Parts: sequence; C-alpha cells; structure tokens
Amino acid sequence: MSSHLIAITGGSGSGKTWLAEMLQKRLVEAGVCSLDNFYRDQSHLSPKRRSMVNFDHPRTIDWGSLVKVLENCRNGHACEIPSYDFSSHTRRETFQDLPKTSFVIFEGLWLLRKPSVRKHFKHRYFLNCPEDVRFSRRINRDLAERGRSEESIREQLHGTVRPMHERYVESQKRWATRVLDHPLDEATVTELAMEIKKSLAN
Repeated sequence: MSSHLIAITGGSGSGKTWLAEMLQKRLVEAGVCSLDNFYRDQSHLSPKRRSMVNFDHPRTIDWGSLVKVLENCRNGHACEIPSYDFSSHTRRETFQDLPKTSFVIFEGLWLLRKPSVRKHFKHRYFLNCPEDVRFSRRINRDLAERGRSEESIREQLHGTVRPMHERYVESQKRWATRVLDHPLDEATVTELAMEIKKSLAN
C-alpha cells in the first residue's frame, strides 16, 4: 500500500503544524512529518558559529534525506525520521518512526520549492497569513520550545526571517494547489479532509 502525500507550507508561524494536526484527526491512518526534522547537523561548528547560521535559508535542510523518505512513503514503506535539537542546533542520535499509513502530511517552510520534492505531493497547501500574526506566534514558540531569548528572536525575525520569507517562501504560492487565507476555521479543515479522501478514491 502506497501512502498519499500532502504538503503544507507557508511562512514561519503561519499555522502549518496546527493544520497538519487537525487534518491528522480527520484522516484515518494519517502520519505527520515536519521538515524541521531534516535540518543539517551543526555539531562541527562552535556554539557561537552555530548561532550565526541562517536557519531560514533552504540550504540548511538535508534535502537528499527528505527525498528518500518521500520515496519510501510513496512506495508504502515505514520510515525513520531524523530528530533535531534546536537548542543546540544539532541532530539527535535517536530517530522517530513513521509507520506505513494511508496518508502522510508533511509540513515545512520550503516543501514546494524543489521539483524533486514537490512532485511527490498531490495536495499542496500554502497558508497565507499576515506577518504580524506570524511574528507573534514565532516569538511565543521560540521562547517556550527552543530556549531562545526574546531579543535574539526579534533580531532573527528582522534580519533573516523577513527577507528569506520574501525570497524563498512567498513565491511558493505559484505551485500550491490551494492557497488558504488566515484565519482558518475547523469547517475549512473538514472540507480539506473530505477533498483529500475523495481524491484518494478516484
């Protein structure tokens, strides 16, 4: 049994993880995988140099590993997903299991940029969310989950997040099968789930 792959992309803080989790609840046997797990290991750098890496640039992703996972999913195989520690900018030694499922939802900043990645997704959703909302969510997330100071988060937002969004994220709308405007409600999520199920039956 091959898996039906779904991509959710959009700016940092646009609600990608939320939508992935809401869809997972509505789809039978659905798995979720984040592009964040595929950040390249930075353990070869000193802590100071790690903090200077532009993690809002697509080159920080291990695209080769992601493509292998996508191919395995489409061929109906279980996969091992790398795990990333954002507080130290290093890849953990442990892996996460992604079992065989009917649907796998991938969410991340740049899933539609590369043709070699984009081609695996039949449903490609772009979340169109205002910058002030995205920035507020990013600050709250990084404070709570990634061991960051508010000052460093704001510097990153204005120094790299905004210009990288304009250059590498926003342009992905052209490859989306559907652009979803903020705010999303549960009725829209239910509609998307029905759309996905219907396409699988065809």
